[in-house]
Amino acid sequence: MLKQIANIEINVNDEGYLTDFSQWNKDVAMEIAKEEGVELTDEHWKVIDYIQEQYRNEVPLSIRKVGKSGVVSIKDFYRLFPDGPLKKATKIAGVPKPVSCI
Repeated sequence: MLKQIANIEINVNDEGYLTDFSQWNKDVAMEIAKEEGVELTDEHWKVIDYIQEQYRNEVPLSIRKVGKSGVVSIKDFYRLFPDGPLKKATKIAGVPKPVSCI
């Protein structure tokens, strides 16, 4: 399904996750973050970069894995992306919702 994000027609699934990573850019991320109630800082971008790197390398993500990455602690991950950090962070990063998320 198509959704207008940052003045671009983006392909998303029924939960709002991008279905085509090549359509992602920082403007799209900022718009999704705004919809999710997250104001992006440099700390957020480090997490987003990490998530995208793991996605490109086909490494499955979990909250625990992100917390052990050295990029952000689990406590800070929840602070940066409240109410479902992995769901919100992956959506903003433009990658599919991890299997570990309900």
